[in-house]
Amino acid sequence: MNSITNIGLPIALAFIMFSLGLGLTGSDFKRVIQQPKDFLVGLLSQTVVLPAIAFLIVITFQLTPELGLGLMIIAAAPGGVTSNILTLLGRGDVALSISLTAVISLLSFITIPLIIGYSYNYLFSDNLTNEISLAKITYSIFAIVTVPVILGMAARYYFTSMSIKALNSARKISTVLFVIVLIGAIIKEKDLIIEYYQQTGLATLSLNIIMLLVAWLLATIFGSDIKQKISISIECGLQNGTLAIAVATLLFGGGPAAIPAATYSVTMFVTAVLFVLFLRRKYSS
Repeated sequence: MNSITNIGLPIALAFIMFSLGLGLTGSDFKRVIQQPKDFLVGLLSQTVVLPAIAFLIVITFQLTPELGLGLMIIAAAPGGVTSNILTLLGRGDVALSISLTAVISLLSFITIPLIIGYSYNYLFSDNLTNEISLAKITYSIFAIVTVPVILGMAARYYFTSMSIKALNSARKISTVLFVIVLIGAIIKEKDLIIEYYQQTGLATLSLNIIMLLVAWLLATIFGSDIKQKISISIECGLQNGTLAIAVATLLFGGGPAAIPAATYSVTMFVTAVLFVLFLRRKYSS
């Protein structure tokens, strides 16, 4: 079973990230220069503010070290294709959402190890062991996240027509893989899932809702328009649950460390749909 997890999970995640790269073009990165203010607000909200708030929630709810680490892992994860789709449904700036997802995903081999490394050292009052070193986390994230995105971008550039035709199918497969990974994580801990949800359900819900609101507030403070505020808020409120579950499982053996990612992944869809419905009603024209 462990061999299936250790082989199947990275492959599933790599394909999901490859499909993300398949949908990217040069314009998605030019937008970083064209909309520097909105991009920087989204980038800092997700890579700095989100982990900081998650850390405060871990302390406030007095989560066990394993569950606390799990919450920090989901906070360290970038957004995913789901945030782009819900930004579209919420009538936000889809182009900005895609740019944020792309750049933060590519940078995740730097941001995730830093956040997880600090969190582990604090929560367990110990340095990362040789078996789970900062370097191993960096290499793992680079291999299963950054490299597949780059390969997807390369495929889109060199085989444009074929890539465009395959994109919809790739995204559908990615959705199925996400569901399989989520269900797998829940089944693996089925005997304790209710207990874990009692311990982390409110914490993950708090993280989700607080970040939707805080990201909106920060975007408002820095003068972003309504479409950009929608994009930034959704991007910071919907994390890549597949990546978080993969990191927790492959590096920390799953268990309690994977539960916050699973509960967050379920929670974020409910709150995101409600948020999108609210936006469509309030800003419908």
